[in-house]
Amino acid sequence: MLYYLAVALMPYVSAMNVLTYQTVRAGGAALTGFLFCVLVGPWMIRMLRSLKAGQYIKKEHVAELHALHKGKAGTPTMGGTLIIFSTVLTLFFWGLLENRLLWLAVIVLVMLGVVGFLDDFIKMKRKHNDGLSARAKFTGQIITGLVLGVYLINNPITVGAAEIQVRDVLDWDRLVRSIAAGAGSGNDARLARLFARLDPQTQATVTAMAKGGAAAPEDRFILLRGLNAVLERPGLYDPAAWQAHGETADILKRDGDASERDTVRLNRLLVEDALPGAVASSVPNLHTKVGVPGLKDVFIPMGAFYILFVILIIVSVSNAVNVTDGLDGLATGASIISILAYAAIAYVVSRADWSSYLFVTYVPEATELFVFGAALLGTGLGFLWFNCHPAEVFMGDTGSLSLGGAIGTLAILTKQELLLPIVAGLFVLEAGSVVLQVASFKLTGKRIFRMSPLHHHFELGGWSETKVVMRFWIIGLLLALMSLATLKLR
Repeated sequence: MLYYLAVALMPYVSAMNVLTYQTVRAGGAALTGFLFCVLVGPWMIRMLRSLKAGQYIKKEHVAELHALHKGKAGTPTMGGTLIIFSTVLTLFFWGLLENRLLWLAVIVLVMLGVVGFLDDFIKMKRKHNDGLSARAKFTGQIITGLVLGVYLINNPITVGAAEIQVRDVLDWDRLVRSIAAGAGSGNDARLARLFARLDPQTQATVTAMAKGGAAAPEDRFILLRGLNAVLERPGLYDPAAWQAHGETADILKRDGDASERDTVRLNRLLVEDALPGAVASSVPNLHTKVGVPGLKDVFIPMGAFYILFVILIIVSVSNAVNVTDGLDGLATGASIISILAYAAIAYVVSRADWSSYLFVTYVPEATELFVFGAALLGTGLGFLWFNCHPAEVFMGDTGSLSLGGAIGTLAILTKQELLLPIVAGLFVLEAGSVVLQVASFKLTGKRIFRMSPLHHHFELGGWSETKVVMRFWIIGLLLALMSLATLKLR
């Protein structure tokens, strides 16, 4: 809302322009989310207590753990509603509401929050730790992932390389000769159309370069600038010159629904087709491919199976955060760290210059994911104000499932899916410990850990709850920093 207010008032108060900057809006969102949680938190905790929405502590299986945690019985749960409500309200003020990636992130946050809320509500009514059945919970998570995956398959958020850069030119001499040939009559219709759409300065430069041999750096700069100007303007395609197929045909089918980004991408594909061997072919259908961290321009093609991949991420991460939520502040702090890392990644991939320099997939609409991450950072810190040891409120499945979904969605929408095991490495360790414990007991009859998830293993080993939480936060922070370092490793 503040963005639109700033745009309306800028003609009268130029200083309002500052509210249109994504960095300013992200900072405002973080601060607003924090303050709202801190101010509303006490009221919500009192309300949850009055509703008797207290935590039930299991006495079965591990008596020693019950002795450590029995003092937490009755602590209000379902505090995740505060995180969700505060985040949505914050984004209403600071977000660019026409950004579809922002809406996708919010929808996943709310959908999984509803699943978690139902689970918490049933537990509260039954006064027991059994809420939704495992099948019902998985169904809710799968439906959420399915909605996101189907949308992304049919509405690409990135369409591959657009601008032609120096590294995209395979052969300068061939590039110059081919474009210059478009000035003659009776030549390739594609080249003729391309040459005709160049500005007069670029046409003159290309003609001079074709006659003069070796080109000076400034001439190459003029040529690339002219070509990229052609890419930005619609109308290059002519069915008499090009045969539409593959990604080109897909973009042309969108016709009136094609965005400016689609136009640039279409023109880039047409130029590649007209200048084979001169301009490098870019990766097609990038929205259904998964980039491999550490490798330059290496992608795993998935096609329609990308939907299943999205579902896997949403289900896995939301459950991993849910498993981690067992100690005061542990899941909240670890989630904040992962969200902060992905917010930084969102800022990088939303910039054409940075994403090009780092060889990461450019997602132009990811600007608002930076604001979304900042809002969650603020509300997460505000919730942690009450959730740190000794906790006054627990997030419950309402918070853990929604935060896990938000982390998974940020990974998907920034096209950095395979960085997730590092960014959210602590959650991987926690969930992995459960899988290993169950597998070991079923196969050998022996347990690897004193108890799973992993945080209980160390707790039963004599570490205080605060020590476990702080050391796990440190591990999570180190892994998140490692993930950011991999952006440069190509």
